Amino acid sequence: MNIQIKDTEHIREAARQFIDNIGDRRVFAFYGKMGAGKTTFVKAVCEELGVEDVITSPTFAVINEYSLPSAASDSQSGLEGAVYHFDFYRVKKLDEVYDMGCEDYFYSGNLCFIEWPELVEEVLPEDAVHVSIEEQPDGSRTVTF
Repeated sequence: MNIQIKDTEHIREAARQFIDNIGDRRVFAFYGKMGAGKTTFVKAVCEELGVEDVITSPTFAVINEYSLPSAASDSQSGLEGAVYHFDFYRVKKLDEVYDMGCEDYFYSGNLCFIEWPELVEEVLPEDAVHVSIEEQPDGSRTVTF
């Protein structure tokens, strides 16, 4: 599926399209160059899910946890609990990922949004959805999954 994001004013519409098409999948690996908009898109998706926490890049923390409101849990095809947002950009060794217990998060049944998955592909679940975000010459973005 392809979703076009004309500009940041339309990102919430794109996030809604994404949510409407995730089905029962829970682990999403976001690929894209630096500045492609991975964090911005994840933030928009979380906001559309009703997350009220401050949504920031987990670059230094590696993982941020956001709570889904009970209204989202009731209405979003089985979504409940938490959203885990990972940024593996600064991971130097795979052992760091194992030490943080990433597999517990990936197999928790909660939504997991992973930035820079290239660095940890061997620990991603087989059913992780590959999502690419590419900047187009006109400045728009294409989200493909």
